Amino acid sequence: MRAPAFWSGPSALSTLLMPLGAVYAAAGMLRRMAVRPQEAPVPVICVGNLVAGGAGKTPVALAIARHMIARDVEVRFLSRGYGGTLRGPVRVVPGVHDAAEVGDEPLLLAGTAPCWVAADRVAGARAAAADGARVIVMDDGHQNASLRKTVSMVVVDGETGFGNGRIMPAGPLREPVAAGLARADAVVVIGEDRSGVAGQLPADITVLHGTLEPTGDSRTLSGETVFGFAGIGRPAKFRATLEALGCTVALWRDFPDHHPYRRAEIEAILRDAGAAGAIAVTTEKDAVRLPPDLRQSVRTVAVQVVWRDSGALDRILREAVPDG
Repeated sequence: MRAPAFWSGPSALSTLLMPLGAVYAAAGMLRRMAVRPQEAPVPVICVGNLVAGGAGKTPVALAIARHMIARDVEVRFLSRGYGGTLRGPVRVVPGVHDAAEVGDEPLLLAGTAPCWVAADRVAGARAAAADGARVIVMDDGHQNASLRKTVSMVVVDGETGFGNGRIMPAGPLREPVAAGLARADAVVVIGEDRSGVAGQLPADITVLHGTLEPTGDSRTLSGETVFGFAGIGRPAKFRATLEALGCTVALWRDFPDHHPYRRAEIEAILRDAGAAGAIAVTTEKDAVRLPPDLRQSVRTVAVQVVWRDSGALDRILREAVPDG
């Protein structure tokens, strides 16, 4: 889906939709109250958000996994597999599974550590533990009460924050901010806080700050003319990344989040890019949804979280998963 423009601020349409938002929020609260959380065999670090997409939770989940791997801790990802058809539990095998089966985020996660997809998070956690996990990093699931979390982190985009502060469909929120933060152990603010996130957080909650920065050979795109395209929660964020890299964005196209790219769409992009003397570029998350034989024709820009205070993250993770 595309985020409606009115989600960023108050509007007549947003106000009209507020009663539906109240129903959505009440249904979510009742659903969580009706569930008795189950314990996982190993610690669970949940990386979630309060809004519908675009916060940066998957890069944060990857950063946490890499931090654990650097400590020689066996990590397994757990994902619902949004957009995929397999209910699981199933261990994602890149090259065997595709985004239509397991979703795009699990394929991206599986490039760093084994990833299990499961509609039933409890069953998925048990499968991941049996697979050798010493810790499970759960990508999304803050609103899912079925599995007890050792640490719950809420990721917030500093640029957009909590949008207009209203519940879907009146705004981008999955639940009221206060209710969601009450279940969080830490908040991760990605990018500069331009939306006043800090003023909406409880005084006693741990706040981590990070920025998304290009990695690998992405920097070699500096000075290049590009045709950028993205189907993520906030495509404008990717365009800003390209511009920050020093690219000239001659052509641009955005798609809905998790968009299943058709061959004709990518062929048209490559054709237009060639005619303009530009390089077709997209995100890692988009790349796994491209037709396999066309992926080599599109440059991928990878990003990673750079922490303002990596020591603060380390303290949280070591408390959840001590050495030894």
